[in-house]
Amino acid sequence: MRKIVLSVGCFLLYLLNAHAQSGYSIRVHLKPFTGGKVYLGYYYGKIRALADSAQLDVNGDGLFKGKDRLPGGVYFVVSPGRTVLFELLLDSLQHFSVAADTAGLPETVAFTGSPDNTLFQTYTRFTATKGKEITAGLKELAAAHTRADSTRIREKMKKANTEIQDYRQNLAVKYPNTLLAALFRLLKEPVVPPAASQPNRKYDSLFAYRFFKDHYWDGIDFSDERLSRTPVFEPRLDKYFQDLVPPEPDSIEREADQMLLEARVSKPMFQYLMVYFVQKYVNPQYMGQDAIFVHLFEKYINTGQAEFFTEKYRKFLDNRAYSLMANLIGQPAANLEMVDTTGKPRNLYDVAAPFVVICFWDPTCSHCKEIVPKVDSIFHARWKQEGIKLYGVMVDGGNEAWLQFIKDHNLTDWIHVYETKEHQEAGEKAGQPNYRQLYDVYQTPILYLLDKDKHIIAKKLTYQQIDEVINLKMRQKKSN
Repeated sequence: MRKIVLSVGCFLLYLLNAHAQSGYSIRVHLKPFTGGKVYLGYYYGKIRALADSAQLDVNGDGLFKGKDRLPGGVYFVVSPGRTVLFELLLDSLQHFSVAADTAGLPETVAFTGSPDNTLFQTYTRFTATKGKEITAGLKELAAAHTRADSTRIREKMKKANTEIQDYRQNLAVKYPNTLLAALFRLLKEPVVPPAASQPNRKYDSLFAYRFFKDHYWDGIDFSDERLSRTPVFEPRLDKYFQDLVPPEPDSIEREADQMLLEARVSKPMFQYLMVYFVQKYVNPQYMGQDAIFVHLFEKYINTGQAEFFTEKYRKFLDNRAYSLMANLIGQPAANLEMVDTTGKPRNLYDVAAPFVVICFWDPTCSHCKEIVPKVDSIFHARWKQEGIKLYGVMVDGGNEAWLQFIKDHNLTDWIHVYETKEHQEAGEKAGQPNYRQLYDVYQTPILYLLDKDKHIIAKKLTYQQIDEVINLKMRQKKSN
């Protein structure tokens, strides 16, 4: 393979010329196509979207063109059959041509007038060659019969991987402001010092974790909007928040605030990160992390710093935020002013117990029909003897179906309650939030666990998980 060498002066000349050009113009010549439409796509986090299309003539020639420059990032060309053919970089230079024979991708891709893409393709071919060496090494390793052979093969694979890392490092140093260099910085992970260089000259897992986390974002600029249009930035964010940041809301909020602060000088990057965090925590994976979304809403969205959300989505976020604010973990639960099966008032705050489990359910809901009897079983088997009260709120289904279900399944010793129509109408007239909003009840069944002072300990867990939390709290109580 012919090695392509570009001088710094030549590269700078291309950059200077790029500033004098407006819009974008990318000519493509694709064999063996003799017509059809091809597409120019781009990455946005984990999303792949289309930016433009071009009609190929009988010679396989086409043109992507627009009067406005495209945002920098990693793009790709899509065939008439809607398969991705190859990737390319769009940055300062947006007037160039590319030719390729689809029978020999990616080796046949060649750029004219785009030195950054020439560098990219040269790197791609180099890594493909080294990748084949590593793959062959894995096969050899599986067939190795002696320790010496295994050691020799591993060293050969290690050498190939080191050569890839060195190749990236050399290009990043030579062209530090290019998109390719930014990509290499995203792909590079911190190397923890060897045990001999760690405290007490021995491996320390806590030191290794802190070092890796502290250097995870070295060299990465959160104001560089090009990063959002790459396929590697969002997975790196995911890994950081999943593996390195403690799952407590306070820890995540500090990290998110810092990233958003650094991104403020770039509106597109600020928007990307805000959308990323909102979507990640508006319906979080772990209980209690909805507090992160509430924090984002109060600090940014509700203060006019996220005007890029559509009116429809903003309304959704408003509703979610105000539903979640009243039921964050550790906060006092809203009082429920309900009546029991006889019409007698049985308000939540009148219930005296070391713990209260609230079960919002609907006697006509198929999932409730399965789960509620199991909740009753665990209540009678374990919770009741600890003095725990079960406060069952009938959400829908009507009184007749509700009373019949209670009778048929012998749901004794619950505090069975519902909200009267009169109370509901009075609350609406006064502009007060209803219990659905206060407890975010938009599906059933939903379980909450409260302590003796009616603070929320856990919410929206399965009955088995609620039982685990109760057991943990009881052990803690007994050990104190």
